[in-house]
Amino acid sequence: MDDQGTLAAQALRLVTTRFPDALGAVLGGSVAQGRATETSDLDVAVLLPDSDISRREVVRHEGRLAELFLNTVADIPEFFEWDRARRRGTVLFIYDQGLPLLDPRGDLSRVRKQAQAVLAAGPPPLTPAEWERSRYGLTCFMDDLVDTPPANRYEQLSLADFTLREAAHLLTAYHGAWTGIGKWLPRRLLSADPVRGKTLLDGQLALAEQADPVPLATAVEGVLDLLGGPLREGYAHRWRT
Repeated sequence: MDDQGTLAAQALRLVTTRFPDALGAVLGGSVAQGRATETSDLDVAVLLPDSDISRREVVRHEGRLAELFLNTVADIPEFFEWDRARRRGTVLFIYDQGLPLLDPRGDLSRVRKQAQAVLAAGPPPLTPAEWERSRYGLTCFMDDLVDTPPANRYEQLSLADFTLREAAHLLTAYHGAWTGIGKWLPRRLLSADPVRGKTLLDGQLALAEQADPVPLATAVEGVLDLLGGPLREGYAHRWRT
């Protein structure tokens, strides 16, 4: 497995080769956290001059995939607000926690401070309608999970996935914390609430290994109890027009 320094050097060569006018670059993801494997991709955020175009690219460099988050300096505030609105802060965390690769004029340092300020403010809170909709959705997933016999393993596993994701969405929102998807979901979940987060993840594991929905359903009920309990009858919402 390549070490962090080797991968950082590889990422820097990628930036200087493809973007010779780059104003800054930072390497994030698993590499920055010291968790890289032989197949980990390179998550690189690159600051571009305003004459360029903000975009996202996936390339292969020196045999390794690289996901590039390309933003002009002028576009950064709007992009950060979009990243915050998703409540995941993917690129915000790259700028905050990543390894600086290039900063010839101090642009990267200034943008990192912007990212840190947005992260410190936290994700936007859910609206009352969003809380109710998510509570109702999680209650439905939980009820369906309990009602699905172990013989229907495809349905059971699918329900467990949706149940965990919705529970993580609500639990992180309850704590005013950032959420995540994929491998970042358990990381963000455990960071936001180590006890309840682990209970949810252990419940999903029990279902996957033993076809037992009870631990996950019990963990979900604990999350719902923080928010006023399961929501069934009485829920209503207007269709969007």
